[in-house]
Amino acid sequence: MSGYQVTQIGAPDEWRDHFGGFDEARSRDGRRVVDHELKMQYIGMTANALEPGEEAGYWHTHSHVEELYVFLGGTGQMGLDDEVVEVGPGTVVRVEQNVWRTWRARPDSAEQLRWLCIRAGGEQLPHLPNDGTRAPERPMPWPAS
Repeated sequence: MSGYQVTQIGAPDEWRDHFGGFDEARSRDGRRVVDHELKMQYIGMTANALEPGEEAGYWHTHSHVEELYVFLGGTGQMGLDDEVVEVGPGTVVRVEQNVWRTWRARPDSAEQLRWLCIRAGGEQLPHLPNDGTRAPERPMPWPAS
């Protein structure tokens, strides 16, 4: 079937071993731009890992792209315009367009700060997706338990 792709980004504790970025000048250890590996049309995603005390080293903003940061491990902080937000496992931060953002792993973090950054732009999503079709009568592809 050609309507899907699969890739392996490894377990979160392996993410630091990857060197990548949006281009060579902005590449670093612990960044994997998954949408460069998969043919993604409307969303983008990076898998990220920073060592305790490491920081992005820059601020950035987007005029069209909305970002969702999903933190999975470690502790850190995000700078969001003039505020600092504490982040850790289970923290989800939505950042809209034209908000300045940066981040760091806290120096006292017991482990690497690991997160997914999901990017999207374009039209607003409906509250309830209206383009889905359910097929409860279709049998599951694995043996019944």
